[in-house]
Amino acid sequence: MAEHAESSASSEDTETRVARRAPVDWRRAGGKVANAVASIVRWVGLVFAAILVIHVIFTVGSANPDNGIVSFVHSWADGLALGFSDLFTPTDAKLRVLVNFGIAAIFWLVVSGILAKVIRRVGGSS
Repeated sequence: MAEHAESSASSEDTETRVARRAPVDWRRAGGKVANAVASIVRWVGLVFAAILVIHVIFTVGSANPDNGIVSFVHSWADGLALGFSDLFTPTDAKLRVLVNFGIAAIFWLVVSGILAKVIRRVGGSS
């Protein structure tokens, strides 16, 4: 009999613990996840734009192209410029880099901002 009383008491404790759980607010949790993802998207766009701007600064400032940092930034900037690297073709090479890579930097800022706003709206936060 004592065994039966112990087993029924432990089953009551388990039921009580389950019944006392707070309900999960999935809408609020989804909003937090959406905010986190939107922030990541925004930061990635900012980093991409910064790489492009640094490339413009290195080019306009006539930085040494054989330097490791300059070549690293140049290789990343070429990939991030997408189709903007030859959008305008002025005769001056520095002006060409300034205009085309500058437009690419603005593109990344605008697109990441729009994507972040859409992600926040879809996720349920403002």
